[in-house]
Amino acid sequence: MLATIERMEILDRAEELAQMVLSSDIGENYFISLNRLQNDREAQEKIAAFAKMKERFEEVQRFGRDHPDYREVNLGTRTLKRGMDMHPTVISFKQAERALQEVLDQISGIIAKAVSPHIKTP
Repeated sequence: MLATIERMEILDRAEELAQMVLSSDIGENYFISLNRLQNDREAQEKIAAFAKMKERFEEVQRFGRDHPDYREVNLGTRTLKRGMDMHPTVISFKQAERALQEVLDQISGIIAKAVSPHIKTP
């Protein structure tokens, strides 16, 4: 019974920590950037065009350089990816995502090292 109560306390504290991260400036910035990205029509069109071209690229990739459309699809995929990645809303979202990921990585490292110095973290 004691182990169950301890586990519940650990889970409760983990949820508190998650709420702290979500309500932090970095967490709020992430959700604001995500909302902007989801509501930016131009960015969504670029993402959709890239996803469609990526599917075509994966289809062409099965045959490799022997496929007659290989060069065209390869170039088109890279062009659309660059256009998508250079869109200001996408850039802002990726920066916010990276910042949040860094915080989460730091938290997991602190927790892992508190348990044992032999635990490997990314």
